[in-house]
Amino acid sequence: MSVNIKVLNLSFQYQAEPILKGINLEVEQGDILGIIGPNGSGKSTLLKNINALLKPMEGKVMLEGKDLLKMNRQEIARSMAVVPQDTSPGFNFTAYEIVMMGRVPHLDRFQKEGEKDRQIVREAMGLTSSWSFKDRPITELSGGERQRVILARALAQEPQIILLDEPTAFLDISYQTEIFDLVKKLNQERNLTVIAVLHDLNLASQYCHHLILLKEGKIYRLGAPREVITASNIKEVYGTRVIVGRHPLSDTPYVSLLPGINEKNEEKKSRRVHVIGGGGSASPLLKLLYSLGHQVSVGVINAGDTDWETARELGVPCVEERPFSSLSKEKHQENLKMIEEAELIIMANVPFGRGNLKNLEAALHALEREIPLLVYNGVDISSRDYTGGKAVELYNQLKDKGAREIYEEEELMEVLN
Repeated sequence: MSVNIKVLNLSFQYQAEPILKGINLEVEQGDILGIIGPNGSGKSTLLKNINALLKPMEGKVMLEGKDLLKMNRQEIARSMAVVPQDTSPGFNFTAYEIVMMGRVPHLDRFQKEGEKDRQIVREAMGLTSSWSFKDRPITELSGGERQRVILARALAQEPQIILLDEPTAFLDISYQTEIFDLVKKLNQERNLTVIAVLHDLNLASQYCHHLILLKEGKIYRLGAPREVITASNIKEVYGTRVIVGRHPLSDTPYVSLLPGINEKNEEKKSRRVHVIGGGGSASPLLKLLYSLGHQVSVGVINAGDTDWETARELGVPCVEERPFSSLSKEKHQENLKMIEEAELIIMANVPFGRGNLKNLEAALHALEREIPLLVYNGVDISSRDYTGGKAVELYNQLKDKGAREIYEEEELMEVLN
């Protein structure tokens, strides 16, 4: 694919305050690129630099190989259209008149629009389902209707690139999906390049091919949604803990908030807790510890295991072994190292076979290092032993050496508090 836009070492500041710092970026034709990040990270400022509404202090933006600042506004508008965040009208034009304004870049001075222009406007309003209210004043339209009109105006410019600055910020959920379904359709049918500033991480994940995550004016991560929207990235950039799962239909990352968790209350009560799990036994425990703000790790877990999936969703450090493989000596040593760095070890109701027996040995290692060990025994160990009695034998050694058995979540909360 050819490159539509290239941003080269771009920096920008308002007065003496740096806003963007050394941004480098290539946007290929037909891409849907989302720009995400917390307030004040430079999202809208970057979009305005890409559209030459702002002039960078350093670096430049290239549009189809041309320096954007050496192009006039009419030339830029033929290639690039903008859908702003605020669509509040300043004048009482009809919807049709607003969309016809999109043809201005293609008209000479004092030239009137012709049949070709009217046909393009009809097509744009048809695509955006806004033709039915073409004669209504823009001031009488709902937020969603106005946004469709502004998008139609952008399409009437016949651009190669559309820039969207939080286009769904003031819309309810039905209008949000409607606007982005339309943008996605235009991208697929017309190979339209889309660059969108978005606050909603789930919308960004669902509709964008690639994402830029900005932090303090710099690109923190750039890549596909599953590479960018991770629990660890969000914690680092937004300063909040979330669970990142998978959307049930699209399999894209899906962000769920954890109310009441922030960096301040983390500092008050955070402990380093290592969990011994497997077979899905540790997933509820991992989510609980994570939601309470503790520094959690887990191991050894086979890749593909439910506990492994949960660790990935939470961004929790995990010692992982190959799928359906016995725990190797190497992974066992990694697990011991994590255990030695922890303040507390918790072993879930793990079913034990010969392949994961080393996890019981790891629990013994914790006690030998005088690290407190809690063992869940809500399901009796004898019914979880598939080793011919070896797991029960090791479990009894744990109890003899001081492991504390717990049966309910309330008991765990007492220990943690």
